[in-house]
Amino acid sequence: MNLIALGINHNSAAVEVRERVAFAPEQVGEALANACEQMDLEEVVILSTCNRTEIYTIVPDNCPLAGKARQLIEWMASYHHLSVSELRVAAYHFEAGEALQHIVKVASGLDSMVLGEPQILGQLKSAYAVAVAAGTLGGDLDRLFQRVFSIAKKVRTDTAIGENPVSVAYAAVDLAGHIFSDLSRCSALLVGAGETIELVARHLLEAGVKRIVIANRTLGRARELAQKFGAEAVLLAEIPGQLLHSDIVITSTASQLPILGKGAVEDAIKARKHRPILMVDIAVPRDIESQVGDLADIYLYTVDDLRDIVEQNLRSRQSEARKADLLIEESVSLYLEELRSLAAVDSVRQYRDMAEAVREQEVQRALRALARGEDPQRIVAQLARSITNKLIHAPTTGLKNASAEGRQDLLAGARALLGLEPPPCGTRPDDSGATAPEQEPLTDSASPGRTLQ
Repeated sequence: MNLIALGINHNSAAVEVRERVAFAPEQVGEALANACEQMDLEEVVILSTCNRTEIYTIVPDNCPLAGKARQLIEWMASYHHLSVSELRVAAYHFEAGEALQHIVKVASGLDSMVLGEPQILGQLKSAYAVAVAAGTLGGDLDRLFQRVFSIAKKVRTDTAIGENPVSVAYAAVDLAGHIFSDLSRCSALLVGAGETIELVARHLLEAGVKRIVIANRTLGRARELAQKFGAEAVLLAEIPGQLLHSDIVITSTASQLPILGKGAVEDAIKARKHRPILMVDIAVPRDIESQVGDLADIYLYTVDDLRDIVEQNLRSRQSEARKADLLIEESVSLYLEELRSLAAVDSVRQYRDMAEAVREQEVQRALRALARGEDPQRIVAQLARSITNKLIHAPTTGLKNASAEGRQDLLAGARALLGLEPPPCGTRPDDSGATAPEQEPLTDSASPGRTLQ
């Protein structure tokens, strides 16, 4: 299989390099066409995310894979106006079966920064679709990617690699899902406007929360973030009023002092007629006074609580990753076996066609002999002998030549292919064990017969 997977990711390159090698979505189609043209390729797929940029390609037969990999690095460096040496230090590449195994691991989330994350499979499917639209996906890569998607789906179905959250932001939202039966009926108040709160907002929307309010010290930043998620922006001073309508409160600010005290939360609980509130304090120092956890109908969790959950879940995912590795190894081996079987199809078909041609030719000769009134028993015997001689001529000659050249490996392989028993003890090394039987040609007055040696 002439497959190459080449690229950089979060393990091999710093973000400063990754962002310079990334392909913008609107750029990928043109880049695919350029790669095919510049490197004489017909099948190419480009995957580009915030954590990785990878190129997958099938190279022509008799083309050295390592040499083509070097060309790919040179092309990528040229396309992004980087020095080849700078990119070569950060790049990696896999060939043939190892390349396929790498792509499956990527699709399954086993090579991601967050182990087992599911988004990468969708990103890989998008990369596949772009290649289809650009006309750079032929039969080989198409068949390969269909199998990659199938194996990745099996990994997620047969293992728990993606079931337990391993980020603090996701763990906070997952916690909410365990406390409230229907998140679509819940309102969320997010305090802060940094990266963690942005991740929390995204996970909340994906979980079905309809109403999100973002409170921040500066209203401008709160509005900027709120616009991304269709949320409402308020100042920190408005938090007490917002608590009355908030079922979920998640905080992550850089404040050195608590933002929420026991008194304000107690007043909100009374006004809510003791409808419970989940409060998750991700900040260090804490945004919520610890005494708030003493109130009835308040479920308060700190970042340490979430870290314990995350670490436990990460250990669980790592255990599942080992199961996934075995599953991937078995599935890739099976696919490679299928490819090797397909490679033999042409040879089998050609050999069968040759045998059919021999049979047809000899049958026609026998029929002509019968039409001339020759002895039927003799004609049938000659027909069988002639077909046999023609079919075993090439294997017999090959066995004799292999024996003369001392090619015991070929002799052993031929015996296995022909279904022969191993040679008996004491057989001379140069004895192939195959001798053409005495031949009696089938003659035809219209077409003189030949004796096959």
